[in-house]
Amino acid sequence: MDKSHSGTGGRSQERMPPFETEDKVQYLLSAGEQILELISTGALLPGVLNGICNALDCQIGNVVSLISLPEDDPRELAAIAMDAAFFGLYTFCSEGVVAENNELLGSLEMYCSSPRSPSPRESQWIERAKCLAAVAIKLDQQAAHQGNRGLCENRPARGRVLKWPVSMN
Repeated sequence: MDKSHSGTGGRSQERMPPFETEDKVQYLLSAGEQILELISTGALLPGVLNGICNALDCQIGNVVSLISLPEDDPRELAAIAMDAAFFGLYTFCSEGVVAENNELLGSLEMYCSSPRSPSPRESQWIERAKCLAAVAIKLDQQAAHQGNRGLCENRPARGRVLKWPVSMN
């Protein structure tokens, strides 16, 4: 068995096995299924958007993401961007979340610990996250217009960057 003593104060510690590609695919499928279940059961929009962001953050690694809505306070969003810069984070991705009719439903902001752009594979994950967010936001809007739930008071969907973990390995 492979042992490591680094950083353990001399105590023996088993190494974690490498994260196999099949394991990662299973995790991502499970996360996607959980998000779809949240959407289909009518979960509150902030929880769904947080789930999408969390799954995206785990898929890509070393990023933190935020989905904001058009009615979110622009000053709060500017403060988030300033906080990200303060913590040494760089803009990784900034894209609109749009409906099929090109209506702007929100935006996806992602920050990274090093200046870089998404790879083609990461871009696919980002597109999938934006599609899931668009579906969740449209369903939430429909429910609000029908008077089924008062979800608007549950925003913003994510906390400020200052409160986010900034330990980026």
